[in-house]
Amino acid sequence: MGFFGGFKVTFQEMFKPRVTTTYPESKRPKPIRHHGRHVLNRYEDGMEKCIGCELCAGVCPARCIYVRGADNPPTEPVSPGERYGFVYEINYLRCIHCDLCVEACPTEAITESKLFEFSFTNREDAIYTKDELVVGDDGAPQHLPWEDWRQDDDTHTSAWMRATSPSGSAAYAGRALWSGELGYGVRAAEQGQSGEAQLRPPHDIDPNVAGADGDPSGDGGHGSDHAADGTSHTAGGGTH
Repeated sequence: MGFFGGFKVTFQEMFKPRVTTTYPESKRPKPIRHHGRHVLNRYEDGMEKCIGCELCAGVCPARCIYVRGADNPPTEPVSPGERYGFVYEINYLRCIHCDLCVEACPTEAITESKLFEFSFTNREDAIYTKDELVVGDDGAPQHLPWEDWRQDDDTHTSAWMRATSPSGSAAYAGRALWSGELGYGVRAAEQGQSGEAQLRPPHDIDPNVAGADGDPSGDGGHGSDHAADGTSHTAGGGTH
């Protein structure tokens, strides 16, 4: 290239648009299915979704989740079921953010936000307890001092990827199969699954029209099998 050829390349790059960002002042948008810090959700009436079934702890490959359930107090129930999550802990020194706990949860209690920028000065802070994981009265995750939350880090947690369309069946495309959530209501489903119905569709969906416009339920992609008050709902044909 020669001596002057090297300078030519340098000067050419000086006038090209910069692709770097001034991190952490500005950040690139996170992927819609980014797996970050967990949150424990609540129903729209304020009750906790976690029923203490321990399925998330059982499926966790890193064994970073510890759950202990307890019977609901008869006078002041914490969750709609018979039991609730009395103890819930996640050790983020071991968590690999695989999202398997989200897949296993039968009540959509645990999901992952897009927050991944958090650090600890001691091991105690790395173990998140139920007091830190449960969302607040507005449905938003709690912002701890060592976490760098930005706008939209708490929206579309895990993209609700597990409940959008079972096995990619077009009959479920655009149909929400989960309950309402405190502060957010019933989140919209994703669009664009496969064009062939592989599974038996919900009883109120005509399989002949499923997948034609991405909204077989005719409700604009916001349909739900749940009661308006969020206290009684069905998911995938079951009641919980």
